[in-house]
Amino acid sequence: MPAEWSLHQATWLSWPHNNETWCGGLEAVEQIMADVVVALAPEELVFINVQDEAHARHASGCLAGRVADERIRLEQIATDDAWIRDYGAIIVSTGDSNGGMLAVDFDYNAWGGKYPPFDRDRAVARQMAERLGLVRISSSMVLEGGSVDANGEGLGLVTEQCLLHPNRNPAMQQSEIENRLKELLGLTGLVWLGEGIMGDDTDGHVDNLVRFVSERRVVAVVTPDRSDPNHLALADNRRRLGGFRDENGRTLEVIELPLPDPVIHAGERLPASYANFYVANGVVLVPTFGGSADETALGILAECFAGRRIVPIDCRPLIVGLGGLHCLTQQIPVMVPGSE
Repeated sequence: MPAEWSLHQATWLSWPHNNETWCGGLEAVEQIMADVVVALAPEELVFINVQDEAHARHASGCLAGRVADERIRLEQIATDDAWIRDYGAIIVSTGDSNGGMLAVDFDYNAWGGKYPPFDRDRAVARQMAERLGLVRISSSMVLEGGSVDANGEGLGLVTEQCLLHPNRNPAMQQSEIENRLKELLGLTGLVWLGEGIMGDDTDGHVDNLVRFVSERRVVAVVTPDRSDPNHLALADNRRRLGGFRDENGRTLEVIELPLPDPVIHAGERLPASYANFYVANGVVLVPTFGGSADETALGILAECFAGRRIVPIDCRPLIVGLGGLHCLTQQIPVMVPGSE
């Protein structure tokens, strides 16, 4: 599994259409999606799933005059929702000298059966593999793309709360899950973190908590505010990272990333996190929330990704749907012959 910052041939998106996801705020979310496409298109191709021809015309209209047509590929692949990070194919290297690729298709059950129906989303990875002309490796293990992060050298980040949750793979032990990830994603080791943040209906996806920013460096969301309900879980994850040693005794450099000021909707705290950024060719899309920590987070990530343009995107309308920028995206990497 390549690191997200490795060279991409494209980013794959699903144009939003389910108004219920954002409590009636679909139009504002479509504006965010358009901003995402505008930021990505100069750097790499953008594939966009649409429901049908009418939806294709609608999405094209939202982008008209902002993006060159040749930088966009509209794919008529029907979806239930926009979170392609979690149901899309994970593209991995075959590890051979020809730079080959495979599409890994894990089973998907809408975060433990929370949001039926999900049959159309469940079929997206297979269709992505077909459109890309890649061999598809299908697995009966339930796994969402946002629940694993990789450094491109075989090390992965996961959480116990998500991968060991009984609503995913109740018959599998931790060792079985770890072995399956090693087999399918080419991982040689995993860093097991604990629990996620309040309001996260994914049961603790790692892309809201800790992310690789280079092979041996991670950013980890923390809050020094002991009255914050997230404090203990984030502090525990920070301790786990500090105590990690790989098979060669090497440690990880940990860079602390602030937790955003609370974002509240309908009296509930939403899972806002600066860790839900997306790294593409030449750019890093970073969620902002109109709070006091926005500039601090942008500065930290700018230092981590020197040489890439940092693009802040106000995600307050998006987070109402309990997801972020990373959740909207799935990278299609370029495999360079002889690089593995």
